[in-house]
Order: sequence, then C-alpha cells, then structure tokens
Amino acid sequence: MSFDPDPRVDEYIAALPGWQQEICRRVREVVHEADPEVEETIKRRVRPYFVLDGNICALLATKDHVNVFIYDGAIVPDPEGIITGGHDNETARTVAIYEGEPLNADALRRIFEQIVANNRAGGWRRLKKAE
Repeated sequence: MSFDPDPRVDEYIAALPGWQQEICRRVREVVHEADPEVEETIKRRVRPYFVLDGNICALLATKDHVNVFIYDGAIVPDPEGIITGGHDNETARTVAIYEGEPLNADALRRIFEQIVANNRAGGWRRLKKAE
C-alpha cells in the first residue's frame, strides 16, 4: 500500500511504546486501505487525524490502550461489535484496543469505507437530516 505519510504522524507514533506503535501503524494501514485518497494531518496540536471530505478517524494513545475515534455520527453499522465507547455520542464513537488484543482489521476497514462514502455524500450531519 502506498500513501503520502505526514511526518508529524510518524513522530507521534514513534514516540509511543512498541505495542502502541504496532496498533497505530496497523490502524493507519487500514484507513489507507479503505480509500487511497485518505490524507493524514495533525489536529488539536498533536493528535493524528485521517481525513477525506471530512474526518474519518483520529488516534489517541493512552496509558493502557489506543483509542481510535470514529467520526461517523453514530450512523455506521457495527455488526461485529468492535465499537467500545461513545454509543450515545452524536459525533464520534471509539474503538479501544488494549495491549495483546487482536485488531479486527476487516471490520474496521468496512467502517472506514462507510464513513468515506458518507463523507462523499455530504457527511453524516447531512445524512442524518435526510432520514
């Protein structure tokens, strides 16, 4: 997979413990697999974001896990139950990945693909109004 990495995202990941680096690198690969046009940036001073016609996701490493913030307006289906938090949040939900836990890359990629499709259709806010 080929993408244009943002060196600031590289720096963020490189500063993490090895197990968190591995998770963040894999999530990064998965979001770029979802759509080759995904771009990387830094928002909120240090947080890696992945965007395409709107936010797709962001990474936040904490003491004991990595949070993947999913910017879907709580409308993307999660049939495999990988979303672990923010179920009542109207903007973003989270996938928390702890050391030693497997990453369900296929389920995460499908969520990212749906978010990209929603973004291209005007974003989750517009789609929610149309319901």
